Amino acid sequence: MIDISMVQPEILFAAGVLFFAYFIRGIAGFGSALISVPLLALFFPVSQVVPLIGLLDWLASVSQGLPNRRLIRWSDLLPLLPFTVLGVATGLYLHTVLAPTSLLLALSIFIMLYAVYALLPFPPLHGERWLAGPAGLLGGMVGALFGTGGPFYVIYLTLRQLDKTEFRTTIATVFVIDGLCRIVGFSLSGFYTLRTLALCAGIVPLGALALWLGGKVHLRISHAAFVRLVSMILLGSGIALLLKALKG
Repeated sequence: MIDISMVQPEILFAAGVLFFAYFIRGIAGFGSALISVPLLALFFPVSQVVPLIGLLDWLASVSQGLPNRRLIRWSDLLPLLPFTVLGVATGLYLHTVLAPTSLLLALSIFIMLYAVYALLPFPPLHGERWLAGPAGLLGGMVGALFGTGGPFYVIYLTLRQLDKTEFRTTIATVFVIDGLCRIVGFSLSGFYTLRTLALCAGIVPLGALALWLGGKVHLRISHAAFVRLVSMILLGSGIALLLKALKG
């Protein structure tokens, strides 16, 4: 029997963060990196956290996207893909040459402003498909830099006015492609070690349980509540990113 008093507090904190992050991911189809990366980075090096969460997120995306692939909104997904690949390549390059504090600060402010707008009783916005260009480029680039490029995909698909199940499946598919590009890039850059892969394997059962429970909640939540949840996740992650930017 494991003596919980012997377990380091950082490990218990990380387990709680990961469970909550993937529970939210099970409900909304995104949010795990937005929640987990800023919080885990309080205790663990970002250079370890981002590749690890990238691998876990890719597995989660496969599990969420493939079973419901008939619900994918391909007409809105396909325009994103070339820009996402370009953005990931740009982010991997900038990872080696850029001090990211200023970009992180700008990202946090943008996310918070959009989240506040979405929570206020304004009429919903509708966006054209040309927005896939900047959304894919920024999502891929920021995802490679910080592991948190999801808000740009979320904003684009929200502006395209998908229903909650189409949204959840389509954004999971975006993350499958985006995440695979990042995994290849991180692997070629030497970020994945045997220790990282062992940690990932140990976390998978916890993440799978959290995703399953979140999926059950997703079936019972209304569209209006879902929109509020997405907006609150964005607001919370924006605040966390802002604090991280100001700290670093």
